[in-house]
Amino acid sequence: MPKNNLWGLTQGFILASGSPQRQHLLREGGFEPDEIIPADIDETPLPGELPARYVKRIAIEKAKPVAGKNPGRCVLSADTVIAVGKRIIRKAQTVDQARANLDLLSGRRHRVITGFCVITPDGRMIAKVVQTAVILKRMDTVDRDAIINSNQWQGVAGYRIEGILSACVSKIIGSHPNIVGLPIFEVAQVLKGVLRQ
Repeated sequence: MPKNNLWGLTQGFILASGSPQRQHLLREGGFEPDEIIPADIDETPLPGELPARYVKRIAIEKAKPVAGKNPGRCVLSADTVIAVGKRIIRKAQTVDQARANLDLLSGRRHRVITGFCVITPDGRMIAKVVQTAVILKRMDTVDRDAIINSNQWQGVAGYRIEGILSACVSKIIGSHPNIVGLPIFEVAQVLKGVLRQ
């Protein structure tokens, strides 16, 4: 039986992601994974690959090996990127890269795109993409320095919406949880449909 049965679920699921943000969103939404098995795959974008296609492909590629090793189980995976036009913003590895990402996003509307994949116990695959538009204020040196000095840019593509950068967000159009790392409304609809069967 599932660990958390608030939704009247008859089955549990495996989360193929090590993201603390995704785990938190699921638990807050009443979905407690039975197991957490992060997938280890090559996440390099293909030449010319558009952001929405990229996150959907990566979500599917994360789910497949975990489902293959756990037949008869439900598996959920996801991948999130920030996109400016057709450009995928990569995770900054250095302070200079983090500043360059902030410079690119400053004063601009961009998209946070998450692809998620659910592989059902009978092997069906459900993959979806959710996009949220975000507009940041034009950031000055004080704004950039505060974000950089917080170190909240480390390990994420661009920023953490739940962190210090939230003070620079002027508008969000769409799902806020999607920006954190998982569009919980859309994921919940799929999980409830699959795990009640």
